[in-house]
Amino acid sequence: MPLPRGKVVGGSSAINGTILLRGLPEDFDKWAALGNPEWSFQEVLPYFRKMERDLDFQNDFHGSDGPIPVRRHKLEELLEVQEAFYSASLAEGFKWDPDMNHPESSGLGLWPLNNLDGFRVSTAVGYINPIRHRDNLTIMPNTLVRRIVVDGQRATGVEVESQKGPQKLQANQVVLSAGAISSPQILMLSGIGPTDLLRGLAIPVVHELPGVGKNLRDHPLVVILFVGDLFKTSEVVPIDQVPAFQIGLRYTAEGSTSRNDIQINPISIASAQGTGIGATSGEQLMGIGVALEDPSNSGELAITTTDPDTQPTIDYGYLATPWDLTRMRQAVRTTIKLAEYPAYKNIFESRVFPTDRELASDEALDKALLESVTTQHHSSGTCRMGPASDPMAVVDQNC
Repeated sequence: MPLPRGKVVGGSSAINGTILLRGLPEDFDKWAALGNPEWSFQEVLPYFRKMERDLDFQNDFHGSDGPIPVRRHKLEELLEVQEAFYSASLAEGFKWDPDMNHPESSGLGLWPLNNLDGFRVSTAVGYINPIRHRDNLTIMPNTLVRRIVVDGQRATGVEVESQKGPQKLQANQVVLSAGAISSPQILMLSGIGPTDLLRGLAIPVVHELPGVGKNLRDHPLVVILFVGDLFKTSEVVPIDQVPAFQIGLRYTAEGSTSRNDIQINPISIASAQGTGIGATSGEQLMGIGVALEDPSNSGELAITTTDPDTQPTIDYGYLATPWDLTRMRQAVRTTIKLAEYPAYKNIFESRVFPTDRELASDEALDKALLESVTTQHHSSGTCRMGPASDPMAVVDQNC
């Protein structure tokens, strides 16, 4: 499946959906209970507030003068396809959620977005651009990190491939922040990781860390696809100005103890490309994304060569447990029920995926889900945080 990442200053915040949605307080508190007390919700809340400039809410849970603006669409701004989801969800009995970043948030709400009138405020825009003039900052574009240089038990620099050719950059401190895919890849290339893997590639073992590349977490996504007309009864808007995300739904799956483990997200315009649906690849469609936000399974990542230009192998292990498959199946059926409400009558002409045949039995639907499941682009966890007593920890709670 396609796994795009941002090869640009600002990283993947330069290409993502600009939905600025916080994790749940209980998630942070669970991490704290695992030996990372600095990551409890009360400890991280000041940093959420410091980061954001919320244009809609001013209270103890939100910041007002941070570098990243947060705003929400107004109900009267909803595109017809988004308004249909709003009406159908309320009719189905889901409650209205005015602030999806409130600690007790759940239900149907307007997504908090870090874009202003279609202008994306990435980390580059919010953090880097205001300080580019500083004498102690050098930005090297078009530069590939090959490995970290280690002397004894200390990182002393990085080896890179730049426009000038191979270079070694010395440093008193090296901060590795290359995302959930490239960070473990760079560690392994540097001789830091699972011993058997490194020796199999003839990479000298600098430090044995079996957790590097393990514990790969992500939110499995299935996109329900429809043929329809976004502008059948609306004023035509240039395609590049159509907001993909305006409103969404979070709820707790039947029998689950994990709050908001299901997320349903209408997508104004979707493409079959990258969804696992091959028959209509490239056709412009309309979709509703269904995601499992607390999967019970994890995956892993591994390098297969010493060449840093070769991407690692990635196995997310999506829907590999019966519980994950059950929740996703139930959520897909709920979503299709929403799409059959009268609000969608003049918008959706037909359903492309899943087909009626695939919906005829749980077995057929499970097969279709396993063939079409893809990423919600939230990869994390491959350099696991934990105390010294955790054998799979890669970093401590201070990173």
